[in-house]
Amino acid sequence: MTPTRTRALAALALTLAGSVGLAACGSDAPTPAESGDAATYVNGKTFTLDVSSDPGALDPQGSVVNTLFGMTQFAYDNLVAIGADGAIQPQLAKSWTVEGTTVTFEMKDGVTCSDGTSFTAQTVVDNITYVGNPDNKSPFLGVYLPAGATASASGSTVTVKLTAAAPFVLTTLARLPMVCGAGLKDRAILKAGTNGTGPYVLTEAVPSDHYTYELRKGYTWGPGGATTAETGMPAKVIVKIVANETTAGNELLAGTINAVQIVGPDADRLAKAGLKSVGTQALIGEQWYNQADGHLTADPAVRMALTQALDLKQLQVVLTSGKGSPPNQLATVPPSGCVGDAVTGNVPAFDAAAAGAALDTAGWAKGSDGIRVKDGKKLSLSFIYPNSMGSGGGAAAELAVAAWKAVGVEVTAKQQTQTEASAAVFGTGDWDIAWLPLNVNTPDAVVPFVSGKPAPDGTNFASIDNADYVGHVTKAMGMNGAEGCKDWFAAEQALYKAADLVPFANNKFLTFLKGAELSIVGSIIPTSIRMLG
Repeated sequence: MTPTRTRALAALALTLAGSVGLAACGSDAPTPAESGDAATYVNGKTFTLDVSSDPGALDPQGSVVNTLFGMTQFAYDNLVAIGADGAIQPQLAKSWTVEGTTVTFEMKDGVTCSDGTSFTAQTVVDNITYVGNPDNKSPFLGVYLPAGATASASGSTVTVKLTAAAPFVLTTLARLPMVCGAGLKDRAILKAGTNGTGPYVLTEAVPSDHYTYELRKGYTWGPGGATTAETGMPAKVIVKIVANETTAGNELLAGTINAVQIVGPDADRLAKAGLKSVGTQALIGEQWYNQADGHLTADPAVRMALTQALDLKQLQVVLTSGKGSPPNQLATVPPSGCVGDAVTGNVPAFDAAAAGAALDTAGWAKGSDGIRVKDGKKLSLSFIYPNSMGSGGGAAAELAVAAWKAVGVEVTAKQQTQTEASAAVFGTGDWDIAWLPLNVNTPDAVVPFVSGKPAPDGTNFASIDNADYVGHVTKAMGMNGAEGCKDWFAAEQALYKAADLVPFANNKFLTFLKGAELSIVGSIIPTSIRMLG
């Protein structure tokens, strides 16, 4: 359970904010093969997607920021894939077995990289060795690759040895992108380029503006056997950076782009215009406290008061423009490893009077300006939240700041890009409160983010130290898959009861489409995109 060191945020897309960062979301849309008529599909077109934040450096194993995680899928493949129904599908591997702490993959023949070189079983081993080395600071270690895992190759067979049972090992490995040999030897080429086996290859990178990918011919090893020879697949994909949702919505209505994910009120406008959409369920509202030394939020009384001061139901309504719902667990996105409700009745309830009393007891007395003071120091905190939350994020943040002020806490809110938020929580530590939704579909993927070494030496960016959580996780990790769900939920509840972590809103993220069809399972499946005539 030792989490990895990391240098960049995932979502929190393994992916944070926006959609999914640690994501393995399901989709309520049929695949193009089920919904469309091949006669309406057109070859040679360009598919243009608007995203809210720049991905930063493009190394697919160096960050789990949601935007990068989604873009990674175009140029890189995984050992296996996850279907919308949760079933594991072939991708680079054609078959696999899991026996105790040994996972074996039989690799497909004829897989090639975008530079023309062969992708082999040894390449898989080299990827696992890189991610598995803590010195490389990959955020995927302990999340998509169990800590301590080692691999070896014999012919076309890859054998992965685990140090302990991993209840959802295939599901997590299905999110580990595989880099080709040249990129493994020289990571510098991955910062602004791609070196993978995926269906597309990056041909142009203009940071903060756009990224262009071109279709590869001869690609036959996609999820479930998908190829790039299908009628209607776009010849080119352009990912544009457009921070303002209203602007992106206008571009979609005008037909200058083909897809955009909308989390704010513009969704109603696009729906009323008759545009089709693909929906994915995700956790959008999740509050973290920086418990590192030197931060006032390291005080349990302060964290409890900050939690009790908020009407979380009201925040949910404002954040989601009335479209969301209360969360029920951390592994929210379907297909979920555990199904149930771990949240209700365990998060401290809204009680402004109790929040004030807790601060009084802890020695925080109100000053003449209404802000509490202790030992000559004001109860003044910083609060960050991502721009990918849309306009609802700003409105909800204002509401939270006002609620905290009412109980005597001065909070300064700052909206940031995903890249800026990543630098703050995993680098500078310059934050006290953060809204950063971590989206995963199995509870074990949460562990490195809420236990173990704190950032910058680990992924535990909030410096959480909850013995009850660790105890329940230890028990759950000894069981197979859903057999441990009772203990996984008990572990989560230990975090909520201590006000270590506060989930407060789920929402259905809608990707609106014009002139194209696609499917989403965690992120857009590139081989599912079909351009319409």
